[in-house]
Amino acid sequence: MRAAIYFTPPAGSALAKTAATWLGRNPFDGEPTRKPDKTRDPLVASPARYGFHATIVAPFRLIEPSHLEAIDERLAEFCAAQTPFEITMSVPRKLGEFFALVPAEPSVPLRTLEDAAVRAFAPFRPKPTEDEIARRRPERLSERQRAYLQEWGYPYVFEEFRFHMTLSGALSKSEAKALLPDLQETFAPFDGERLAIDQLAIFLEAEPGAAFKVHSVHRFEAA
Repeated sequence: MRAAIYFTPPAGSALAKTAATWLGRNPFDGEPTRKPDKTRDPLVASPARYGFHATIVAPFRLIEPSHLEAIDERLAEFCAAQTPFEITMSVPRKLGEFFALVPAEPSVPLRTLEDAAVRAFAPFRPKPTEDEIARRRPERLSERQRAYLQEWGYPYVFEEFRFHMTLSGALSKSEAKALLPDLQETFAPFDGERLAIDQLAIFLEAEPGAAFKVHSVHRFEAA
């Protein structure tokens, strides 16, 4: 079993519903959100498995299933101490080979939130195995990213953190060109709009390769 701490908008929000329909799966209940689409589904299979989210603490193995309760309690405490804030959305944007929702400008509160969460949940994360490191293809990472991978189990933390909510898998140039018009039309209502960062969720992968599903959601409660 693996757990991850993600930001995701409320299940009933327009953005969450639109993204779930785009990806074909709702991570809150694990149910399909539309009929299969043989053209789109292969291009969104990876983000559909993880569910619409932004990574705050990347997936990590649970040494014991009973640790989930302690992680849940710690996240409730962590979120109770956080103050909600907003970002301006920019969507869709190309990040390397995939499309995502990203902030329109740098956000200090986002960086601060990620930094604090990575450190707060480090005690729950076991050291990565050689296989886990190899899957991250360390030969393609920078020296700092490789060091973060060894120390924190994920290369994109702290200075390397980039908030993004993935909307496609890795695409060829022709696939990206074909998908972009539909993606732009679907998410046009959200481009330039404000997004509240006011909750975090635990997503669970019950077994290797299984789809991630929301286990619990905790709202920010500080004034």
